[in-house]
Amino acid sequence: MTDPIVELRDVTRSFPGPPEVQALKAASLRLEQGEYASIVGPSGSGKSTMLNILGLLDRPTVGEYRLAGALTGDLTEDERAAVRAQFIGFVFQAFHLMPRRTVLDNVLMPMLYSGVPRAEREARAEAALDRVGLGHRKSFFPGTLSGGERQRVAVARAVVSGPRLLLADEPTGSLDQKTSREVMELFEELNADGLTLVVITHDQGVAERARRSIRISDGRLSEVA
Repeated sequence: MTDPIVELRDVTRSFPGPPEVQALKAASLRLEQGEYASIVGPSGSGKSTMLNILGLLDRPTVGEYRLAGALTGDLTEDERAAVRAQFIGFVFQAFHLMPRRTVLDNVLMPMLYSGVPRAEREARAEAALDRVGLGHRKSFFPGTLSGGERQRVAVARAVVSGPRLLLADEPTGSLDQKTSREVMELFEELNADGLTLVVITHDQGVAERARRSIRISDGRLSEVA
């Protein structure tokens, strides 16, 4: 039996005060390879802290986080960065594209850090852009694209290195309803190919698309039936 891809055990994340704030409280979560889950909650509920823990951008104060069975608590910052680069893709509400680089250059960037051989990078970037329907835009600059196109570039960049876990933080927050639906359908195609997908959102409609929904409220997790 394979290890779950994500396993949080009684994770608390505290921020010093006064007063001390517990952004996550004894959170436990298990996600199997290939799952599609949403984490839904209002602003201030602990969603961003949850994303930062899952993405190895932050560490639990108490508790443990295992990624594909490997304990992450003892990793150095460099080791954590290497695991992030090889294992985890991120998509954010604000796209975070480099405005002075072409679409192709933006998608090439993560492969500098993830160990993809230089000779393979351009072909992989072009394939990722084709996958999201933007192969014809590879020489464009982000500022000339629509919001939906920019988010598609961000998705291509997130998956180009072949991650096993994709974390999407409010991925439709800047998009209109039609474009939001198209981006979610793209995520769902990637999930159907075996990528584990976690969508962090305050949008109930987006959350309900997932096969499993987890509510976060005041730092505590609960399954949505």
